[in-house]
Amino acid sequence: MAVLNNIRKRSGLLIIIIGFALFAFLIPELFKSGFSINSNNIGEVNGTDINGQEFMKKTAQLEKQSQQGQMSATQAMNSVWEQEVRSIIVEEQIEKIGLGIGKEQLINVIKANPYFAQNPQFLNEAGTFDENKFKEFVKSIQNDPNQDRWVQWQEFEDQVEKSAVEQLYYNMLKGGIYTTQAEGKFKHVLDTKKVDFDYVTVAFSTVNDDEVKVSDDEIMAYMKKNPKKYKSDPTRNIDYVFFENKPSQKDEKDLETQFYGYINGSVDGTDTIPSFKNVKVENVAAFVNKESETPFDSTYVTKNNLPIEFQEQLFNLSTGEVFGPYVNNGTQSLSRMMGRKSNASAKASHILLAYEGAQSSSATRTKEEAQALANSLMAQVKADPNSFAALALANSDDPGSKNNGGEYDNITPGQMVPTFNDFVFNNPVGSLGVVETDFGFHVIKVLAKYDAVQLATITKKVEPSDKTIDDNYNMASKFESDAADKNFEEVAKNAKATIVPANNLRPSDEYVQGLGAQREIVRWAFNDETNKGDIKRFETPKGFVVATLKDKNETGLLSMEIARQSVGSILRNEKKAETIKKKMNGTTLENVAKATGGSVNTATDVALGNPTIMNIGAEPKVVGTAFDLEAGKTSGLVVGNSGVFMVKTKKVTNAPETKDFSNLVSQKQMQEANSAQQRAYQALKDKADITDNRGKY
Repeated sequence: MAVLNNIRKRSGLLIIIIGFALFAFLIPELFKSGFSINSNNIGEVNGTDINGQEFMKKTAQLEKQSQQGQMSATQAMNSVWEQEVRSIIVEEQIEKIGLGIGKEQLINVIKANPYFAQNPQFLNEAGTFDENKFKEFVKSIQNDPNQDRWVQWQEFEDQVEKSAVEQLYYNMLKGGIYTTQAEGKFKHVLDTKKVDFDYVTVAFSTVNDDEVKVSDDEIMAYMKKNPKKYKSDPTRNIDYVFFENKPSQKDEKDLETQFYGYINGSVDGTDTIPSFKNVKVENVAAFVNKESETPFDSTYVTKNNLPIEFQEQLFNLSTGEVFGPYVNNGTQSLSRMMGRKSNASAKASHILLAYEGAQSSSATRTKEEAQALANSLMAQVKADPNSFAALALANSDDPGSKNNGGEYDNITPGQMVPTFNDFVFNNPVGSLGVVETDFGFHVIKVLAKYDAVQLATITKKVEPSDKTIDDNYNMASKFESDAADKNFEEVAKNAKATIVPANNLRPSDEYVQGLGAQREIVRWAFNDETNKGDIKRFETPKGFVVATLKDKNETGLLSMEIARQSVGSILRNEKKAETIKKKMNGTTLENVAKATGGSVNTATDVALGNPTIMNIGAEPKVVGTAFDLEAGKTSGLVVGNSGVFMVKTKKVTNAPETKDFSNLVSQKQMQEANSAQQRAYQALKDKADITDNRGKY
């Protein structure tokens, strides 16, 4: 079985070798049939190809450049895709209007770069940029025998020119934005025209969802009527079973036996070593570093920082005594007591009274007032020791501790400022006093002192053995084989395996719910040759996955799983509204309230531009109806966002008269200009004909 594991470990090398063999075999056929570069396109925008080879090169560069490798290959790919799509769409518009810059303008852009603008090589005697020196520099590159430099410089100029022209295009978009006085006036009306009205409402929630049935056909029909609103990328739904590589009971027992070898002085029954207890003190650190997966730690730790299940046993060991083996956070451990230190940390409460001029202080009291208040509070604590927490909350200027009674726990020597530190560690538990520091005066009470221990611990993670992994591999393979001929759910039930759904996967996704980054699974799900019901086994760092493609969504609309929630809710509420309307009998609010067991409520000062009813939410139809009615008039039934309403307008307050809308015009113009670039691009993108083949990469 270990052979299987070794083969899997080297599967990447085998794939490369097999790939070369297949490639050599297919080369003649490729030339016979004609090899088209279009087969390597990762996508197309309005007829412009995105070459796959160049695309993947840019992706690799971006992934490499990302800080500390924080960007995965898929994240880099998606980022480059967005850049390429934007570039093609914007360049089309630039070409249509004939926008460009000349050589002199290009120099102006380049010299704005600090590298050139501040480089002494390009400065004249007055310390300003000298274009002649710059042109000589460019000419020297052009005449350089090494033409690689000239090619690189031309690529640099192309990028600078492209960026400058794009910025010019965006500036033209911003410059084309104009806000009229009429728009400013309209904004004024939206903000200040208000209405008061009474209303009765019956919420949709009063009708149970199971009383209203909405079919998938109804949902699909609704989306087809509103395709732009429910537009979506193609999606895939998969189900999978995960066979996790986790240690067996035998693996755990074998490692435990190995650890008993550290006690007995014989590991695996062959290597004779000193027992952990008998290792000389000066050699313990080296012994741990050799045998343990975690290095020797000389830190002294308090009892509450030890593994909670074994705190008592570990903390109460005598010097040289060994405890274990024991399992802690998935690791087999064996600990030896190296030493104990008294008063290693402390717990104390304090009340800080800052004064004007003290460090980090915003207090206005004088130093004398702060000291007097500190002495007064200490007297109160002496009279009533239980009052400390309340006094800290009411008086302390330390925001970090006042809300928990002024307490600081596990204070280590040197952690606090000197006088504070000295009082805590030089006085016994229960001591109370006033201490001055740079921050002010402190009323301090010493609550506890803690001993700390130094432990030498050998740890090894409990890992699955090769045999366990091979057995797991065989289980996954058998499941894959059985599921290929039988119902996936039935096979999972017989195997007592849990099926996990991963729905609404998109072509550019990297992560699979419950599995993390699994681009290979996503790619398989979107492969043209993968059909609904197909089964495939995948190897992951933590085990094996057997997946089945449950559903394909190529409609260009939301998947049914998502639509059932969003669109289904809309359709359910429409049907609920019809049921509710039958209950809302009457022509007055009082009659309707009586018929439905509700009450008449009032909404006041609701603005036209913010149609929100307090305690209910946004209800534009309802508020709009109230504005449209004359005072004293009652509406018919209005279907809102949260339920069915009837409203009676009490008063409409018109916007106050004003002739100066300049501030509103300026605000709106700035807002529109700042969003013009993105809105224009999004409109062009929505209109563009985009073919996205990322799902195959």
